[in-house]
Amino acid sequence: MGDLDYVYAVARIRVKEKTLLSDMDISQLVGMSDAKSVLNYLVDKGWGDTSASGGPDAVLAAEAQKTLELVKELKLDPAVFDLLAYPNLYHNLKTGIKEICTSESNAAAFYPDEKYGREQILRILKDKDYKALPEHMREAAERAYSVMLETRDGQKCDVIVDRACLDAMEAAGRKQKNKLLRDYVESTVAVTDIKIAVRALRTGKSLAFLKEALAPCSSIDVRLLAVAASENEDALLGFLETHGFREASEALKDSPSAFERWCDNRLIETIRPQKMNSVSMGPIIAYYLARQNEIKTVRIILTAKENGFSEEATRERVREMYV
Repeated sequence: MGDLDYVYAVARIRVKEKTLLSDMDISQLVGMSDAKSVLNYLVDKGWGDTSASGGPDAVLAAEAQKTLELVKELKLDPAVFDLLAYPNLYHNLKTGIKEICTSESNAAAFYPDEKYGREQILRILKDKDYKALPEHMREAAERAYSVMLETRDGQKCDVIVDRACLDAMEAAGRKQKNKLLRDYVESTVAVTDIKIAVRALRTGKSLAFLKEALAPCSSIDVRLLAVAASENEDALLGFLETHGFREASEALKDSPSAFERWCDNRLIETIRPQKMNSVSMGPIIAYYLARQNEIKTVRIILTAKENGFSEEATRERVREMYV
C-alpha cells in the first residue's frame, strides 16, 4: 500500500473507531441486570445482524466477521494478517489433534478459517499431510500428534503447540518493519510467558516443564523466570517487580481475575498510540486488535450475567477499551 492508500484506509478506520465501545459503555453493561439487557443494548448499537434472536454467540460471531471483512476490504498485507491469526491457527491445530485422538467432536471449539478450519485441519492430520500446513507449524504438528496418539497426554500436546506458536510469532515479529507489529508480538510473547509461569507455579510444575514451555523473547529473561516460578510465589513476584513487570506482580497479589485483566490491558497500552498515526498500517492493526479485545470483554460480561456474578466481581474482570 502507498501513502495515499494508507490515508484512505486510516480515514475509514477513524470512522469505525467512533462505533467502538468506550469504558463508559462497558460500565453501563456491567451495571445491567441480566444478559438479555446487555444483548439488547449491543443490538441497539448495531451489533449482530438485525436482531438478538440468534443469541449471544451469534451476535459476537457476527461482529468478529464484520471486523474480518473490513480488514480484508482495506487490503491489509496478507502476511500481517496471517501473523495476527497465529494464535487461532495453533488453537485449531491443538483442537484437531485432540478430536482425532479422543474421538470427541466439538466443531464449535474451532475458529473459522478458510485454509485451516476444522475440516482442513482434520484432513491434514488424518493424512499426515504436514506439508499442507505453514512451514512454521509442521514440526510441532507432527510431534504433538505423535505424542497425543502414544500417550493421550493433552497437556503435553498443549505445551508443544503453544510453545511453537510463541516461537513462530517471535520469529515473524522480528522481521516486521512496522513498529506496532513488533511491539504487539513482543508484548504478547512476554505476557504469555508470565501467564504460563503463574499457572505452572500454582499447579506445582517442575523447572524442566517451565524450560520447555516458556518461549524466549527480548523483554524478559525466561531462564530466570522459570527458576523463580519453580521456587515459590514470593520468588516469582520478586522477579516480576525487579524486571519491569511490577503491575503484573500487584495484579497477582490482588486476584487471578485482576491478573488476567492486566494481561489484556497491556495489549491496549501497546496499541493506543496508533490513535495519533495516520500514514501506516498501524491504525488498521490497532483497530483489529481493539475489536478482538472488545468482543472478548463483552463475552466476559455476558458469561458473568448468565452465571449470576455480582456487579463487583464482573467489573473486576472487564478490560480497558481502546477509545
